Amino acid sequence: MIGWIEADWNAPGHVVAGSTTREGGVSEAGYASLNLGAHVDDDPAAVTANRERLSESLRLGAEPRWLEQVHGNDVTRFDSAPAKVPRSDASLTSEPGVPLVVMTADCLPVLFCNREGTEVAAAHGGWRGLAAGILEKTVQAMTSEAGELYAWLGPAISQPNFEVGVEVREAFLDVDPALAGCFEMNKRERYQADLYAIARHLLLAAGVAEVHGGGLCTYADDTRFYSHRRNPRCGRMATVIQIPRT
Repeated sequence: MIGWIEADWNAPGHVVAGSTTREGGVSEAGYASLNLGAHVDDDPAAVTANRERLSESLRLGAEPRWLEQVHGNDVTRFDSAPAKVPRSDASLTSEPGVPLVVMTADCLPVLFCNREGTEVAAAHGGWRGLAAGILEKTVQAMTSEAGELYAWLGPAISQPNFEVGVEVREAFLDVDPALAGCFEMNKRERYQADLYAIARHLLLAAGVAEVHGGGLCTYADDTRFYSHRRNPRCGRMATVIQIPRT
């Protein structure tokens, strides 16, 4: 069995949603063991085997819709298998049997689902993407009204472990001065940024009132999670959502 954290939210129970941990795969060394990223210099055969374990364990029945994540704000709608992996940081679908996925190792993964469980989305929320509006653009791209959406915040680096420079804080203040409360100055006159608080604020401003999750730290828990800040040569977890076929 792979390591799996099921999303704790109010979405309909038939929706598959959650995040993998680093446990339950075949990768070795810094990538041990369930690395799902094909772009991090891990053994390609190990990544393929790990991805097969993901699909089999979750009974997805189809290849996940992988993205070439670039810390931007493009959103891709998947109605069928793409000809190539799109450069995008969020995806959405209303099609049963289409697994959406984002990969992270400190950045914030965010899942969306409407109240009926008929439309879902997954977004990759690095600080650049969050400041560029990836969450708001994902909400806008969905056909469901924002007030009808649930959001779940998966494992990410927590505020005590996420030190950033003044330029990061200023990028968010340019978005909304109220985000100043998501940053605390440290003894080095730099800032500890709270990705979870930033995401909640942005989602609420976008009309998504029901937001769950946000209590796990990838940096602090090296048993369960990869962390790029803790070890730059590391694997990637996957956060997955799917409307199963009936």
